[in-house]
Formats: sequence, structure tokens, C-alpha cells
Amino acid sequence: MKMDNAQYFEQFEENLTTEMVRLCTEGGMLDGMLLATDDIDQKWDDLAPAYSADAIHEIASYPEVSIAWAGYLGMAVAQYWDLDWNGHQGDSYGSFYGPRGFDDMDEHIMQDILGNPLGSPEEQKLTHMLERCTQYCISYIRAEQIEPQTAAAFQAFVRTVRAVFRIGAALQLKMLGYKFEKVNLS
Repeated sequence: MKMDNAQYFEQFEENLTTEMVRLCTEGGMLDGMLLATDDIDQKWDDLAPAYSADAIHEIASYPEVSIAWAGYLGMAVAQYWDLDWNGHQGDSYGSFYGPRGFDDMDEHIMQDILGNPLGSPEEQKLTHMLERCTQYCISYIRAEQIEPQTAAAFQAFVRTVRAVFRIGAALQLKMLGYKFEKVNLS
């Protein structure tokens, strides 16, 4: 396995996503499928450079924060997608900050964007699920034995936070009542 191989990192991200969908399904928060939209995925492409610049500084001291906050960001984008996408699709990355910037982005998103007070059952359930997903991601990265502070480590980080963003968005879409259904076109 070559660590700089694009195919390796595509499989890496797919494996992370598949396992997180399984964890969320076991936890009763997804139905075995990743709920996603092109609009939400495109918004990640817009937000990723600024998010990565913030999160990369936290990896050594707070790896869970560096990864998990992407899930909160995904939930916020999904909420705005449902609420008023035309009004929010151009929101800047900084608009997701809490009063202390990146440090309390999770609390700001949970309370002010999603409307889940800290300590509420909804907040606790979502936070617990993101913690489980984040711990899985950290364990997976370690098991892959990717050398820290290398180009491969950065690529693994980028793929991981994108997968967690997408899981966060899927969790929020599910909470909002979205689901995949077969459509009979005949």
C-alpha cells in the first residue's frame, strides 16, 4: 500500500464512512445509508480550506476536537440546507464560529443553529454519536500506521474530516425526517 496513492485515500475515506454509518445505525440515528446532497457536499468543498487551517492547529493537543467539529459543521450546513438554502448557501466559514471562535463552534452550532440546549437529550445523543465516530476515526488512522506530520498524514486528516462532516450532515438530515425511498416511475 502506497501512502501517496489517491486510490488508497479514496478507499480510506470510504471505509471510514461505511463504519461510521454502521455505528450510527446501531445507535438508532441512521438507517444504514448515508443521507447526502450535492449542495451539502459542495459546501464542504467551500468550507474545507478554512476549517482545515483551524483544525490542523488542534491535532496534537485535541485530536478529537479537530475531527469532531467537522461533524458539527455538517449538522449546521444540513440544518441551513433544510431551513433556507438560498439564504445560507453563501455563509462564510466564520459564521459558524461561537463567541470564542473555533473553540466553541460545537456549542454555538448545537444551541444557536440546531436549537438543542446543552444537556438536552437531543444534544447528548448527537454529541455521544459524534464522539463514537471520532474515536473510531482516530483508532482507524492509528491502525493504518500513517506517520504523523507527513503529506500522507495530512491527506488522511483531510479525508477523515470530510467523512465526519458528511456523517454530521446525514445525522441532521435524519433528525429532520429525511430518508431515501424507492420511487416507482411506472
